[in-house]
Amino acid sequence: MKVAVAGKGGVGKTTVAGTIARLLGRDGLKILAVDADPSYTLWSAIGIPQEVADTIVPLTENEELVEERLQIKEVGPTSTGVFKLNPRVDDLAIKFAVPGPDNVHLLVAGTVDTGGSGCMCPSATLLKSLMRYLVIGTDEAFVMDMDAGVENLGRGTTRGMDALIVVVEPGRRSLDIMGKIKKLAADIEVGLILAVGNKVVTPEDSEMIRERVSAEGIPLLGLVPLDESIRKADRKGIAPIDLNDQSPAMLEIRDIKERLVERIAQVS
Repeated sequence: MKVAVAGKGGVGKTTVAGTIARLLGRDGLKILAVDADPSYTLWSAIGIPQEVADTIVPLTENEELVEERLQIKEVGPTSTGVFKLNPRVDDLAIKFAVPGPDNVHLLVAGTVDTGGSGCMCPSATLLKSLMRYLVIGTDEAFVMDMDAGVENLGRGTTRGMDALIVVVEPGRRSLDIMGKIKKLAADIEVGLILAVGNKVVTPEDSEMIRERVSAEGIPLLGLVPLDESIRKADRKGIAPIDLNDQSPAMLEIRDIKERLVERIAQVS
């Protein structure tokens, strides 16, 4: 099971990604949670202590690792140099993933600020090679928390995944990005494109999300209510699922996880 979670910044995609990872782990799966968001906060939604998270260096920011794996060679004072396009990445999860609760390990892959649809640079090459390996070269299940917006999709780092979950909230900007994500995801052959509504308060919120998701032709996995326990968990510095796994939001995400598993099983 290879799942990516995307959406506009602030919609709650990290909470959704981390909670789904924990729930899949509780089902007995060994889960690799991959953080490819520049804020690198997936640890908090998984339940890894901050003192441990503070020691993590994202792979794309680990200059020694990038230089070693890409075998970078400078060719001139004005050149970025030459490097391998197929670096070894099969051991990165084993070496750098941090253990968390419920069979979940966290790998902070990092991201690359390309300012566009992609770049030919060492860090981006390492990230793309890693994601390609995780999707194609291993049977390990993983959940990837993507950067806000569409940068990872533009670089093709999610090509071939089983499912892409787009988290939206009842707002125009969030729903507009969903359409852009759908188009890019279709271009890179993601298996399923699914939507999750978050921070829902009123029936009008629900209707707004349902109408827009339906117009885009994207299946809706569920609507997560605005839940004070999420903010309370954030203030306490613990994962929402550890504060109260019976809160309205956690119960809905549990149902969303079940629907996700069913949909992937139907097409596999």
